[in-house]
Amino acid sequence: MIHGITVLLYEKRQTGTDALHAPVYEEVPVEVPGVLVGEPTAEDIVNDLQLYGKHIAYTLGIPKGDTHNWDEVTVEFFGQKFRTYGGVTQGIEDLIPLAWNKKVKVERYG
Repeated sequence: MIHGITVLLYEKRQTGTDALHAPVYEEVPVEVPGVLVGEPTAEDIVNDLQLYGKHIAYTLGIPKGDTHNWDEVTVEFFGQKFRTYGGVTQGIEDLIPLAWNKKVKVERYG
């Protein structure tokens, strides 16, 4: 049976503003269970390097019903930190038979 792992997602929360009135954020870790971690294909690696200038490390499968913001955030799993990029790709929940309906790409970070 396919199952995911628990991933730490660092949510951005506004803590105030700086002297120029720009928002100041802190990153708060939140556990997200059941996330699939997949290896990118050779084609994904080449395309993302050419299109985005990013070195894709993994593709994450996000569980159905998850409401977290996965755009341009830090995630941690396997003892390493990664950064999401390229936006979340989402399928229609009712038409996908498994427990995951979104995916996002990550690159190594920090």
